[in-house]
Amino acid sequence: MGVVIPLEDSKNKQASVKPLVDLTAADMERVNQLILSKAGSDVQMIPEVANHLISSGGKRLRPMLTLASAAMFGYEGDAHVKLATSVEFMHTATLLHDDVVDESDLRRGKSTARTIWGNQASVLVGDFLLGQAFRMMVDVGSLDALDVLSTAASVIAEGEVLQLSVAKNMETTEDDYLQVIRAKTAALFAAAAEVGPIVAQTSKSDRNALKSYGMNLGLAFQLVDDVLDYGGSSSDLGKNVGDDFREGKITLPVILSYRRGTAEDRAFWREAIEGGDSSDANLDKALGLIKRYGGLSDTIARAQHYGTIARDALAPLPASPWKSALTEVIDFCIDRVS
Repeated sequence: MGVVIPLEDSKNKQASVKPLVDLTAADMERVNQLILSKAGSDVQMIPEVANHLISSGGKRLRPMLTLASAAMFGYEGDAHVKLATSVEFMHTATLLHDDVVDESDLRRGKSTARTIWGNQASVLVGDFLLGQAFRMMVDVGSLDALDVLSTAASVIAEGEVLQLSVAKNMETTEDDYLQVIRAKTAALFAAAAEVGPIVAQTSKSDRNALKSYGMNLGLAFQLVDDVLDYGGSSSDLGKNVGDDFREGKITLPVILSYRRGTAEDRAFWREAIEGGDSSDANLDKALGLIKRYGGLSDTIARAQHYGTIARDALAPLPASPWKSALTEVIDFCIDRVS
């Protein structure tokens, strides 16, 4: 059972990530070559596990943000390529660790590394990629960039632990949840966008603009992912619809439905999420409650709100193809639910 939520401000032209892909294509080719090089190891299992996930078809949005946010300020060196690769390795390491914590079987439509090589290998290869990411940051020689990305790594880990602490707890508030996704997802978007202007040695205000853009884009991106888990399809998600429900994850559609529901509804949520009764019948009931109480449409409205903040963060910057492409990415992230 799926629920498709149309956007109220549906656009005639579907937003696309293609302008950003086209603008960063040459640099992304360099990033991809560096990824393959730095994922290599004499320990055979390391490149096997790393390449399984790296080659699985992700859009590589985060490293493209780093490339674009440097190029839009005229940067012409190669530090942004190393930092973009670092960002992708940080993201890949997080996915490897996430799948172990969440006991996930699918990632981007493929079996997760943990189901093929086991949990231990997934965790350790994730650690290897983090190590390689930090080596590349040091190679760049920018203490500011190293500070931003290392802080993000710490914040992401805090977000993971915080998510674990609120897992299957139906008393989790919207504020609690936003704190989780701000750390777990948005922090890396923010860091990816901020290090571009750092290596381009532009102004503090430009750096802050890109940081704010990335943070709010990341929040919008994650909220839309939350909607897709209950209102999308497996092809949209690259995982099974309802996986968040089966894993007992507390996401915003669930929080809103729980808090707006009757005492009977709340008892159902506690049984399903806290009690772990994630049968298909209960998933169908959960979908019905989420729809009844506006859980999906209001989560989309929250995503649109953060998208507007991201757009406003870029507004003072001079018009350019880079600015236009980054702005369209906001609409692309949100339009995934249209």
